[in-house]
Amino acid sequence: MTSVLAQASDTVPDDNTGYVAAAYLVFFALALIYFGIMAFKLQRLERELVELNELADRKLAPAKPDAAPAETTP
Repeated sequence: MTSVLAQASDTVPDDNTGYVAAAYLVFFALALIYFGIMAFKLQRLERELVELNELADRKLAPAKPDAAPAETTP
């Protein structure tokens, strides 16, 4: 019985916790990069939305009497 256990212990692979930790670190780094890119895109989208809202507000605001009418392009 002891020889069977000795044989079984020789076939068990070595400890691979280093590879598992490296895989988790790579996954974490990729997730962090992905979320960074998404945050950058969201920030740019919010800036463009604010700019579009300002343009819409200016266009809908009543024209001042001393100001020249804005040209509209078809």
